[in-house]
Amino acid sequence: MARPALTGSRIRRYRIDRGIKQAELARQCDISPSYLNLIEHNRRKIGGALLNSVAAALEVDTATLSEGAGAAITGALEVAAGSFAASGREIERSEDFAGRFPGWAQLVVEQQARVSELERLVETLNDRLTHDPFLSASLHNVLSTVTAIRSTSGILATGEDIEAEWQARFHRNLYEDSQRLAESTEALVGYLDAGGDADRTLSLPQDEMEAWLSDHDWRIEAYEEGRDMEVDVVIAEVGTALTSSAARSLAARFLERYRADVMALPGADLEAAVLAGERDPMRLAARFSIDLPRAMRRMATLPGRFFKGGLPPGLVICDGSGTLTFRKPVRGFDPPRFGASCAVWPLFQALHRPLTPVSSELSLVGQDDVRFKTWSLATSEYVAGFDKPPVVESTMLLMPVLAQVGAESPPYQVGTSCRVCAIKGCPARREPSILMQSDVASSGGSGLGAM
Repeated sequence: MARPALTGSRIRRYRIDRGIKQAELARQCDISPSYLNLIEHNRRKIGGALLNSVAAALEVDTATLSEGAGAAITGALEVAAGSFAASGREIERSEDFAGRFPGWAQLVVEQQARVSELERLVETLNDRLTHDPFLSASLHNVLSTVTAIRSTSGILATGEDIEAEWQARFHRNLYEDSQRLAESTEALVGYLDAGGDADRTLSLPQDEMEAWLSDHDWRIEAYEEGRDMEVDVVIAEVGTALTSSAARSLAARFLERYRADVMALPGADLEAAVLAGERDPMRLAARFSIDLPRAMRRMATLPGRFFKGGLPPGLVICDGSGTLTFRKPVRGFDPPRFGASCAVWPLFQALHRPLTPVSSELSLVGQDDVRFKTWSLATSEYVAGFDKPPVVESTMLLMPVLAQVGAESPPYQVGTSCRVCAIKGCPARREPSILMQSDVASSGGSGLGAM
């Protein structure tokens, strides 16, 4: 975000960089040196003709003096600074740094993006090794087959006389088991080789659908543009990346809901409201007479240019069992693809209090200066009938918030999943973290998962 109050500081910086004395610049602009000194120390506002004169004397664009570095790169620098709690950074000077050294600032932003990408890759691979159902089943199949081969070969290796019929049967079993072992290991090797691109390795239909949505920036432009298209037509037009029938089925359900959401709150109305400063989904829902989860889903479709720092909101949805059914990550908060999530997310608090809105501000462990304003709500629908169990769904919208220097700590910290969480003494921990093995002995059975 531009900071007009720093215009004087920018003038002073550019004057010094160009080796122009304060008195000389004041003379060129036909003002007194004392008045220019007040401007440079942000004690007097400047604008109009005088700002144009100063910009001409310094040979810079007027907008550069009045607006400074772009909001997106400044916000990204603040996010990068917030990722390292003990880095000794000067967050309040991020705009000054971006303005004076735009190339270096862009490099820092790109490096931070790469670091975040690698961190997500490590977390995904760890999650995958721990909870991936395909990997677990494949290893179990390999071990079972090896055990069967060992048992059969052990019988044949005893040297005892075996009837020809049984000997032929053992040989046939040995051959079939060895064939099955070769096929299983070949499939497993191929699956692990694909792990070099873990973010794109899709083992579940939900992963395939979410990867497709990510490629389209989580927006269906056909519906946003007001085109009345059937779901199967949209899938045929933009869903060619959906290779499995299960993924296409999930995409069809998503598109049905998306189309209904757009009809209830068109994109033009949503964008106008957000640009006017409406960032609270509760007020947005009341303004357009829609339910809160729908307002949260619509806000999650907006691109980053509508929000501070260029960071779009994230969205997480779970069913009544706590299983994540939809995961739109946001920088600094990437829900796990495999295994269970952090039990203290507001998403799950809302799950235990249906129809009660839960608003919280939290931070992810290790990223104290990047916080998230969250809104959560769980709903129950008796779609199968009055005497049938309800279908429960909880929705959480996450809005990135750059913490101010010296701000108080947020209400609480959360992780992504227990296995890769460094929070010590968490009462909701299910299993020890690989990030702090020393906590295994100290935590003992204190976690809720041990009860």
